[in-house]
Amino acid sequence: LMAMKIQDTCINCGSCEPECPNHGISAGDPTFVVDPTHCTECVGAFDAPKCIEICPIEGCIVAEPAEPHDVLEARYAQLHA
Repeated sequence: LMAMKIQDTCINCGSCEPECPNHGISAGDPTFVVDPTHCTECVGAFDAPKCIEICPIEGCIVAEPAEPHDVLEARYAQLHA
């Protein structure tokens, strides 16, 4: 179970945290972290992951490994039931 992952290149700017529609990003030590039980890669909410769109560091946030679309849709539905 994994969706988006924030790499060591994170500068802790905090831009990604409020953009997550599932409240799945939080401050960690030393970088922000994604809760895989809340991440849907923005499936169900947006066309693309908002955290990647807002992140000022190219390649900082990646899908590792990418999960099937239907799995992500089901997780989004469960989180927003």
